[in-house]
Amino acid sequence: MPAIKLDGELLAAEIREALKQRISTLDQHGIKPGLGTILVGNDGPSENYVAMKHRDCEELGMHSREIKLTETAAQEDVLSAVDSMNSDPQIHAFIIQYPFPDGLDYESALLEVLPYKDADGLHPVNLGRLVQGIDAPLACTPAGIQLLLERFDVPIAGQHVVIIGRGLTIGRPLANLLSLKRSNANAAVTVIHTGVKNLADYTRQADIIVAAAGSPDMITADMVKPGAAVVAAGVSFDGKKLLSDVSDEVEEIAGWLSPRIGGVGPMTRALLMQNTVAAAELTVS
Repeated sequence: MPAIKLDGELLAAEIREALKQRISTLDQHGIKPGLGTILVGNDGPSENYVAMKHRDCEELGMHSREIKLTETAAQEDVLSAVDSMNSDPQIHAFIIQYPFPDGLDYESALLEVLPYKDADGLHPVNLGRLVQGIDAPLACTPAGIQLLLERFDVPIAGQHVVIIGRGLTIGRPLANLLSLKRSNANAAVTVIHTGVKNLADYTRQADIIVAAAGSPDMITADMVKPGAAVVAAGVSFDGKKLLSDVSDEVEEIAGWLSPRIGGVGPMTRALLMQNTVAAAELTVS
């Protein structure tokens, strides 16, 4: 039997619908949630992704602002853009789009973001709050993955989750999120990476696999325990074609599977909108 589809498009639409009511309530206070983006260089997928975020804002009736810097921008230009977003009262939260061109320091720019304006949930202050189990803006992709698992009734508490990929945007924050002592978490989490020998020895033990390494077709059917949930969170590109970390053949083995298109991606964008609305709500006196 084919796997149950972890339909990110469906759940993202539900989240956006719920946000409309919150945005309407803010409007009664004279507040329009505002999202800012800082894009450096000419990375095609990044340009497309940022454009989708601005379209999402328009559809929800939110304000948005983009600062686009060229490939030749200096670090001082990036920091100036961050300062501009920090000081803009119409921008309640913003992101610095990754990756950066060579020679620029993403981490030092991220440190200059005001933590309460951190739409991506990646500032060290917010990641530290996550580790402590304190409310803060959550990293969008990990939060989206957790909600996907919940929405489609994938058991998490007490289950073994194997995450392939230890990156800042997915692997590390997701490991902390799913191991918190909460009803929608409380899992045993193992984090591995492509440098680990015999990945299949780990993945075959997993009740939930999250592939977040950006390595095409890394997870094959023989690496999955029958009935396990498999989340394809890592992507790469062959020209304009989006490639998944999970092979198509996994659908016949897994109990649940996120699709290559319409899985995790829409959730990341929806949670970005949610973080922005939540930041705007903090300004209501």
